[in-house]
Amino acid sequence: MSGTSEGPTPAADLIESAVTESHAQPSPGTGAPPYSAAFAAAPLAMAVVDREGLVTGANPALADLLGTAPRELAGSVAADLVDLASDARTWHAYLEVLRGRQARLRCTRRLKHPDGHSLWAQVTVAPLPGAEHGGVLLSVADISGHRELQARLRHLQMHDPVTRLPNRTLFFERLTTALEAESYEESGTTGRIGLCYLDLDGFKAINDTLGHRVGDSLLAGVAERLTRCAEEAGYARSSPLLVARLGGDEFALLVEDSTGTEQLADLAESVLEALRAPFDLSGRRLSVSASIGVVERQATGTTPTALMQAADTTLHWAKADGKDRWTLFDPERNAHLMTRQALSSTLRPAIERGEFALEYQPLVSMEDGRLRGVEALVRWKHPQFGVLAPNRFIGLAEEDGSIVPLGRWILATACRQARAWQVAHPDEPPIFVSVNVAVRQVWDSDLVADVARILDETELAPHLLQLELTESAVMGSAGRPLQDLQALSDMGVRIAIDDFGTGYSNLAYLSRLPVSVLKLDGSFVRGFQYESDNSAAVPPNPADEVVVEAMIQLAHRLGLTVTAECVETLAQASRLRRIGCDTGQGWLYSRPVPPDRISELLGVRV
Repeated sequence: MSGTSEGPTPAADLIESAVTESHAQPSPGTGAPPYSAAFAAAPLAMAVVDREGLVTGANPALADLLGTAPRELAGSVAADLVDLASDARTWHAYLEVLRGRQARLRCTRRLKHPDGHSLWAQVTVAPLPGAEHGGVLLSVADISGHRELQARLRHLQMHDPVTRLPNRTLFFERLTTALEAESYEESGTTGRIGLCYLDLDGFKAINDTLGHRVGDSLLAGVAERLTRCAEEAGYARSSPLLVARLGGDEFALLVEDSTGTEQLADLAESVLEALRAPFDLSGRRLSVSASIGVVERQATGTTPTALMQAADTTLHWAKADGKDRWTLFDPERNAHLMTRQALSSTLRPAIERGEFALEYQPLVSMEDGRLRGVEALVRWKHPQFGVLAPNRFIGLAEEDGSIVPLGRWILATACRQARAWQVAHPDEPPIFVSVNVAVRQVWDSDLVADVARILDETELAPHLLQLELTESAVMGSAGRPLQDLQALSDMGVRIAIDDFGTGYSNLAYLSRLPVSVLKLDGSFVRGFQYESDNSAAVPPNPADEVVVEAMIQLAHRLGLTVTAECVETLAQASRLRRIGCDTGQGWLYSRPVPPDRISELLGVRV
């Protein structure tokens, strides 16, 4: 019967004050105190209580409120009448008022009437200063109507008007309570919590084309089916599943005291199945599906924010994976996503801080094994994640445009290093440096001007610079990309197609492009792994060699040289040399190495 305290009741204070004053000044010559008539007629339920806590007098209003006769209240224990002993704090305060050590007690209690109904009452206990033997005035005000109005207003504030489901505010209130330690540390609970967070696939199109009235009807229909799923899934549970509309077409099903991921998976599957059935809305038959993010974990250490972030991330995975499905939260996938976000946000500052470095992988002549050139490969020396290979950040750089300043830095650093090798080894034939160029560098910057300026500043001859573009970027080039490639070729810069054979593979188109080098994709070279002295090895596929030999011969007829990537064994190198491949690149010769190691390889057969 405990409750929260309510604000003061002005009428109760006035009557209490009048009673106190009358009690302090009894009328001379009469046996009855002058306040007795007012006390009896007062609409506020009241009783006078002695220092022992016993009722010495009660008015008819109190008797009516409690469903008894006034005479039956005399001599009864006042605290029992209004449940003041139900919690220790209120009981202690009541005793302090009886002993004259506290000025007043005001609290709210839920009382049960003998006829069975309950009522909310505001109980006030205050001393009677003029009483001959002390004592207090107990007043009780029925605030049931006020509480009912408050409850109705709260329901309106906490529920969605379209679906009648709990809204976002109530959902988070319930979630916060569920994650509090005292909620899940009780005996018999699993201490786990689960959440299915979903939105409807294509709801915006329905809302925009058919109108908000149809959209609202659809949301209401979805809410009914979700509620039915929750009832069927939680019929035997002590804590019923909470279904809430979080806004728009987003809904949540909260599972307190979860029994594990299997339970959440079954719930998510039942929701998907329920929503796949068509909706009949005012003569329209609509079909809709949903994507669901599922999170299930220990409640210990979990916060509402962390749980919702995980659910939102997982919902996006479900949509990215094809929609009309549920996806379970994966910590490893999330860690990769967080790393990706962290890298993306620090890319541009990292360029300014000088966190990037270049390594160089040799390009070796298949004929004599001598170093002919190197490919520059960028590394990010990240202060948190260590040394990162290009595949970890180049895609991000292309997405946010930071590939342009990063590409300029790579180009300038590689050309400067190539010139340094040339100066340091004047007796050796100069080696060229090959630099990868992203398509966005062509579109978002003046690549021709950048190359011309860098070659001029570093004093590197144009023919010692090779620019690599992917096959998909070069094939079908038109307009500005083709013009830039032609201008660079006219300048003397070599243009190479990287990973050739994985895209269009339109060799005839090469005759119209200013390309001088083809780099065969490593997938072709891996088919050459057969070693004649290894009887356990799998024999090569003859078709691989036929295809590669045909590409090399056609490339040579077009005046192009061919580089084979991913050369790892002597057998591969031998067969590639036999069919006419010009240069090779791979771990057989060297992994990517720092610049000083390249200096050691100049003039040496690799």
